Amino acid sequence: MSLSPVDPAALQALRRALGPDCFRRDVRLAPFTTFKIGGPADFFAEVTTADELAEAVGIARAYGVPHFLLGLGANIVIGDQGYRGLVIRNAARHIEVDPATGRLRAESGAVVYPTVIEQAVRAGLSGLEHYVGIPSTVGGALWQNLHFLAPPPKRERTLFIEEVLLEADLLTQDNERRTVGVDYFAFGYDTSILHVRDDVVLSATFQLTPGDETRMREIMEANLAWRAERHPPLDTEPSVGSIFKKIEGLGAGRLIDQCGLKGACIGGIVVTHRHANIMINQGGGTAADVQALIAYVQDTVERETGYRLETEIALVGAFDPPSPQAPVFLPRPPGLITAEERAAQRGTAKNLPTNETSLPHFADTNTTTPDERSD
Repeated sequence: MSLSPVDPAALQALRRALGPDCFRRDVRLAPFTTFKIGGPADFFAEVTTADELAEAVGIARAYGVPHFLLGLGANIVIGDQGYRGLVIRNAARHIEVDPATGRLRAESGAVVYPTVIEQAVRAGLSGLEHYVGIPSTVGGALWQNLHFLAPPPKRERTLFIEEVLLEADLLTQDNERRTVGVDYFAFGYDTSILHVRDDVVLSATFQLTPGDETRMREIMEANLAWRAERHPPLDTEPSVGSIFKKIEGLGAGRLIDQCGLKGACIGGIVVTHRHANIMINQGGGTAADVQALIAYVQDTVERETGYRLETEIALVGAFDPPSPQAPVFLPRPPGLITAEERAAQRGTAKNLPTNETSLPHFADTNTTTPDERSD
């Protein structure tokens, strides 16, 4: 594998702008992603301020250097051959909080949870606590219009980050630095104008409201528990989040589960028994394994249900061909109870006599409450 041709003047300009310690060659990207998958980047720069981010992107654009902006590395799969060009890792994480105005300004590389949310909650400001546990930077939150369910017990609607965004500082695709309001982003479900414009978020300012810290922490604990029932822990079961987009009126995870695909495994990648729309890296998994398992799930679901699932993750870099292995099926881990089974258990328990001690059999149940539907 040869390095991509990059103008030496561009490399010199990046070194001058960032310093030699922040600019490296041939850096393996797997450790910088939540899936722990990805080959090396030809060139790798880490920026620690919004100004450095703007300068690095500006230099790459000026010299025509292929580049990719990397945050926490969630929702992406990087190819086993890595990235031919420059990866800019955004570690610009400065945060300012003004309790008097209710405003919190964070650079785009700041981690939403715990860093940004904790600063807001400690300052008695409400509006961000709903998004605990979701791996995202501030820039990533605006990219996808970060969202989560309203607080329990009703969980009556979905809350979006756009609801508390006041303004953001951008480096536009025309290399202009400007401040824009929330309407600029044309937010939708899992989308924003950033999907169609090559703008870079440098920082964002959120307009929050005074809140009771005890109540905010109750919401945080409830939402973390909700996610823990449905999502594998990233530290022990690396994943990339939901693999497939929702189909209107149906959950992708529900279709996959109905086709009996939980536990399907190719190489080191497996459809987790926790949530059928999530694949985990059980060790040694590759992007080639991911591609093969995605194709297997898509083909099976289409053959058995007529629906063709579309991926919602980004594929970045250079890929090897999909793994040729046939899938095997791994057994369900002992003691694992899925969110759907817990919901069915709670619903059944309401109708049990007070002396009933046995638990219902949950095989093939689709019973859920509105806050427990699979993606």
